[in-house]
Amino acid sequence: MAGTRNPKNRSDIRAGLQVEIIQKQDQHSGKRTPGIVKEILTNSSFHPHGIKVRLTDGNVGRVAVIIDA
Repeated sequence: MAGTRNPKNRSDIRAGLQVEIIQKQDQHSGKRTPGIVKEILTNSSFHPHGIKVRLTDGNVGRVAVIIDA
């Protein structure tokens, strides 16, 4: 269930998860980019703006929404 997963907790993110990220250049507009997590880039267990990930297509951004848990 997407409702129980928190995109700010590293433990709720894993490779292969379908998510929507907000890229650095889209922070002001809030535009979300969908994709599949390839790797987690944030080392800390929690980040207030969302965990930073790289998607399989190469895009990098902070997880805004976890679509598929």
